[in-house]
Amino acid sequence: MRPHNSAPLPEPTIQMKEGWHCLHIYYKINQAALQAVSPEDRAFGRAEVIDILNPSGEHAPARMLTSVVSGHRADLGLMLMDPDPLRIDAITQRLRASRIGTALESTWSFVSITEVSEYVPSVEQYAERLQREGTSPDDPAYQAKINAYQQRLPAMNQQRLYPDIPPFPVMTFYPMNKIRHPLANWYTEPFSARSELMAEHATSGIKFAGRVSQLITASTGFDEWEWGVTLWSRAPEHVKDIVYSMRFDRASAKYAEFGPFFVGYVMSPEDALKHVRV
Repeated sequence: MRPHNSAPLPEPTIQMKEGWHCLHIYYKINQAALQAVSPEDRAFGRAEVIDILNPSGEHAPARMLTSVVSGHRADLGLMLMDPDPLRIDAITQRLRASRIGTALESTWSFVSITEVSEYVPSVEQYAERLQREGTSPDDPAYQAKINAYQQRLPAMNQQRLYPDIPPFPVMTFYPMNKIRHPLANWYTEPFSARSELMAEHATSGIKFAGRVSQLITASTGFDEWEWGVTLWSRAPEHVKDIVYSMRFDRASAKYAEFGPFFVGYVMSPEDALKHVRV
């Protein structure tokens, strides 16, 4: 029991100081359960689901995206982000409680949060990196690069914490860890070494600017994996190209392990349900 004269405890909160909660969740259509619903209830339930998944709807989270998924693992995929995790959960509960909720079987999910990685260099760290790479502070290009980075950094961090979803048709998601192995333990390497490896990794990704947009969300303490990687691309081959290319970076080649890959194609809720024959 708290002493009567002690200071009041702070109010608990489920909203973070910065960033959003994020959920990726995948569904299969149970055809037997769907056929067991009367045609009238099926039509009503379909309209319910379209309304629930409307990203501009009254109860929609800050970001919500629907996709149809290739392969046997799922038919539909949802990505939801919001400051309030219960607003995200309310979407899944409304789907479960809809007239066709028995036909929507969740097969896999991933819980994470948006973040600015510790490996995103500050302006000072970026300046040090330029010098390590051989750019002298006396070189006019040195200050120009620092000024450009200083101007870009706030917008880049804003996108990491409160991401806008690009209007690309292809979407891929996969979870990943950094390996803990006696001969390749990421967590026993000094920060300077890890930072250098991640800088190399980021440089590889920049080559795909305009073709692929990437979001890394953190899941340590939230899920079985440590990070989730969401890729949006203009064309399917760009996904293969960027994942293949970046696996040769030392940060991946030596220290990364990957979970299942989910490849989907972004659609409106109405078009997605039509595609999966609901």
